[in-house]
Amino acid sequence: METLNYEVLKKSGYNGYIKESAPEKVMQFGEGNFLRAFVDYFFDCANEKADWNGKVVLVQPIAQGLTKLINDQEGLYTLYLRGSEKGEKVDLKRVISSVSRCINPYDDFDAVLELAKSDDLEYIVSNTTEAGIVHESESKFDQCPPISFPAKLTRVLYERYKAGKDGVVVLSCELIDNNGKELQKCVNEYIDDWGLEEEFKTWINEKNIFCSTLVDRIVPGRVRDAEEVKKMEEANGYHDELIDVGEIFGVWIIEGPAGLEDKLPFKKAGLNVHVVEDVTPYKKRKVRILNGAHTGFVLGAYLSGQDIVRDCMHNETIKGFMNKMLYDEIIPTLPLDKQDLLDFAAAVSDRFNNPFVNHELMSISLNSTSKWKARNMPSFLEYINEKGEIPTCLAMSLAAYIAFYSNNIQRREDAALVCKRPKGNEYKVQDDAWALDFYYTHKDDSAEELVKAVLSNKDMWDQDLTEIKGLEELIVADLKKIREEGAEAAYASCL
Repeated sequence: METLNYEVLKKSGYNGYIKESAPEKVMQFGEGNFLRAFVDYFFDCANEKADWNGKVVLVQPIAQGLTKLINDQEGLYTLYLRGSEKGEKVDLKRVISSVSRCINPYDDFDAVLELAKSDDLEYIVSNTTEAGIVHESESKFDQCPPISFPAKLTRVLYERYKAGKDGVVVLSCELIDNNGKELQKCVNEYIDDWGLEEEFKTWINEKNIFCSTLVDRIVPGRVRDAEEVKKMEEANGYHDELIDVGEIFGVWIIEGPAGLEDKLPFKKAGLNVHVVEDVTPYKKRKVRILNGAHTGFVLGAYLSGQDIVRDCMHNETIKGFMNKMLYDEIIPTLPLDKQDLLDFAAAVSDRFNNPFVNHELMSISLNSTSKWKARNMPSFLEYINEKGEIPTCLAMSLAAYIAFYSNNIQRREDAALVCKRPKGNEYKVQDDAWALDFYYTHKDDSAEELVKAVLSNKDMWDQDLTEIKGLEELIVADLKKIREEGAEAAYASCL
């Protein structure tokens, strides 16, 4: 079977949208599954629906990457967006043609610098992982390329500045807070390190727009089942080394100045991409609702006998518990438009019910101590502050966290605490060593002793939660209910 390219695609009979040629308007640091299923998908739709007329040039961020595969396929790849919308199964296929080529800067950094000087270039996009936006003193101006991503970007922008070109819009997609601001800070540090002219620093900060952004789409990426890949390729009529899979839901929140939304092509294309003054409330929405729902119900759900998220959405008790927690306890504490929050929460149920993704509860359980603190405790404390009472479901989720970390402890291993759940199988609790040591030390405690030790542990919560009136007694009662009646019955008691 022939490998996908424009000629092969034409012979295959594909009748979807394709853009063969257009000016290269985007330089994108990152060529992995996420960016190709997210950013490049949005630009592809902008070509179709808003006549954006642009192409994306990918830059391989590390020495090993996909440059050859991408160029062999002339930038084309097949994207499947799969999931559930309003309870209905969705499986969409689209051949993405927004990518023109990929450059490996470790072989040809001059090609990256040449693109930097292009009159057509308008945007620079990046997703170089959480560790990508760092200032490393080992990165030097004359390296080809410089070591760190911000150093590469500084070198690229300097080349553009020296060529007398306009500034660009930088869209940072790394999963850190204030990603755009942190990237701009690193660039300024390299300007100082390298002794570059003050005029360049002025150009960086006044002529370029560094946008912090929030990205939200689950991208499993490669299809790992060989038989499924074979069926896909038989249906497509070509071989594709770059098949990508993402969930149907996707939203991109971009922090930027007035007028940027009209400059970007996404609003005109009717896409779920929004320019806002401050991305912080939207990050809070995602962390509190999407991530908070996960951490809030999965630990008790696992103890009740469930193994994957989708099955939990078909259990009326667990889903009911999650929804009451979201709609009655979390959403009322968030400072955003209530309809927007309700719509986002409704999408969460669809996302958790994705028929194509087996999202294991145990994978979500990793590091639940810090996760509960970051995702659930703010809603918990704000609810108490606003309502003057303890939120029932969030309190039960805290009890379920304690139960999960202490259920029939068997032994302490190097990287885990081994427990046994009610159905009989052992499971490994994985967290920071100090948290695992804490629970192992308290493995023989009574419910009362354990709850007091947990709630008063300032290393866990940065405060003594036993000072909240009535909380200690409630968590003890909830923990006993989970242990004696089962987690599902305990969840049911909250409804």
